[in-house]
Amino acid sequence: MEIRHCTHPKHAKHYTTEQLREEFLIEKLFVTGEITMVYSHEDRVVIGGIVPTTSIRLEPHATWKTGFFLERREIGIINIGPQGVVKVDGEEFVVNTKDCLYVGLGKQEVTFDSVDPANPAKFYFVSALAHKEYPTRKLAIDAAVPVHLGDDSQSNKRTIYKYLHGEGIQTCQLMMGMTILAPNNMWNTMPAHLHDRRNEVYLYFDLDEQNRVMHFMGEPNETRHIVVANEQAIISPSWSIHSGVGTGNYTFIWAMAGENYTFTDMDFVDMNDLK
Repeated sequence: MEIRHCTHPKHAKHYTTEQLREEFLIEKLFVTGEITMVYSHEDRVVIGGIVPTTSIRLEPHATWKTGFFLERREIGIINIGPQGVVKVDGEEFVVNTKDCLYVGLGKQEVTFDSVDPANPAKFYFVSALAHKEYPTRKLAIDAAVPVHLGDDSQSNKRTIYKYLHGEGIQTCQLMMGMTILAPNNMWNTMPAHLHDRRNEVYLYFDLDEQNRVMHFMGEPNETRHIVVANEQAIISPSWSIHSGVGTGNYTFIWAMAGENYTFTDMDFVDMNDLK
């Protein structure tokens, strides 16, 4: 597990491209046959990828001094690959492409498998601290309620699937969902916004090999960009905007944790204030 500490915005404005990527970009999450994790001190979230060719069990890092991963945590899981299976304390859940599974506080044994090990699943997960147990629940993309936003004139026509939120699967603080851009639409989350009481993590995927997303971050008057390839993730601190535009179509998963548990706490940034 890689450990990443918080960054002050006054420091980030002086970072080189290499330093920005080291602090905020997760370049390699999905390794065949392995589990990869990054622990971020931004709201103490854990971001991970699992590509199981044999059964992989979710284990806590030795430094946590806990008996099992979800002893003080909850987790949201979305499969971005072929069909997979997650077992939670013996209960089995078949997770298809773009389905979501939530596992709450206190579940002791969580394992990941692929239906076809030669064509393994790709489980993406984000975990946050939890204070209360909520039931384990699966939500298939076909059962999720789509929200259609944007229009072709601004190149941001998109469909949002909210999985973990106040009116969906109940959690302590973790919110999670997925946004799919319509063909020939490239912008997400513009106009940009901030939410000072929670961080956010973006996973970009469904990009062709040669395509990239230009992810914009930083304070509104001190923006920077990071070039993001397929299946790479961005850690976005609470003081930073988080917006992107691609050279081709893509999908992204957003996950948030922090003090606030509502979508309406967004502070939108006027286009005239972006610099």
